[in-house]
Amino acid sequence: MRPMSRHADKFRADPAPSRWSWRVQRLMLTPGFRLFLRAGLPFLLAGGFTLWWLSQTDNRQAILDMVADLRTKIEERPEFMINLMAIDGADPNVSAAIRALIPIDFPVSSFDLDLPAIRQTLLALDPVRDVSLRIRPGGVLQIDVDPRVPALIWREPSGLTLLDETGARIAPLVARVDRPDLPLIAGSGAAEQVQEALALIYVAKPLGDRLRGVVRVGERRWDIVLDRGQRILLPETGAIRALERVLLLEDAQEMLSRDVAQVDMRLGPRPTLRMTADATAEWWRIRNFNSKIETSE
Repeated sequence: MRPMSRHADKFRADPAPSRWSWRVQRLMLTPGFRLFLRAGLPFLLAGGFTLWWLSQTDNRQAILDMVADLRTKIEERPEFMINLMAIDGADPNVSAAIRALIPIDFPVSSFDLDLPAIRQTLLALDPVRDVSLRIRPGGVLQIDVDPRVPALIWREPSGLTLLDETGARIAPLVARVDRPDLPLIAGSGAAEQVQEALALIYVAKPLGDRLRGVVRVGERRWDIVLDRGQRILLPETGAIRALERVLLLEDAQEMLSRDVAQVDMRLGPRPTLRMTADATAEWWRIRNFNSKIETSE
């Protein structure tokens, strides 16, 4: 019986695990591998299935249609709809120009309005200095306009134009009599020197209604134009001081009340007067008359 027992011991199963089983057991003991099985593998499977599902054109189009329908339902809710546009701070002409420039078919969703772009469009209007837009409760697009205030009239070859105190254009003017309250400037480059022109007009206030306008000459200097065709020629620099000297002479000697055609202040300390043609002719007549008397004597 002993030989048979030895033969049975020879074929008895080995209780130790196989090499691959041992490796799998060791791998399962690794924290990173267990995390991959719990989270990474399901994520990869779900991602792969999702990519396969999205690769179908019909499925992608269904998602896009669903998102568009959901967005439309949200944007077209009553609390997001705009039904009116209100404009404050602008005269009727500017209001009409604004409504023509941004034609909006009401009602419209507030999500469809690009307020910054609309503001930039309105700032391109000459009469508008600044503008603000907001959506008021109740579905009202509120536009608050800060208009440019006309400060003077610029006569240019193409016609009359209203300018503000910075020289910015506001609107064309049909006739001078439409704004008799505003001073007039003329000449090439006058719109670029509005500040100086306004300063000269302010200094010339003592002349009252005699002031007809201020003319820019050669884009270098100014002439003050008075009634009766009189002109005060000012220098390129120190124009205000030169005009003040003329006003002092007028106050002391009533120089501008005489038959003077021009007062030339371009030479600074040597003002030059030019008489009118009638005054010059009369002066020569008197001089010739006196010469004849002296000759007869």
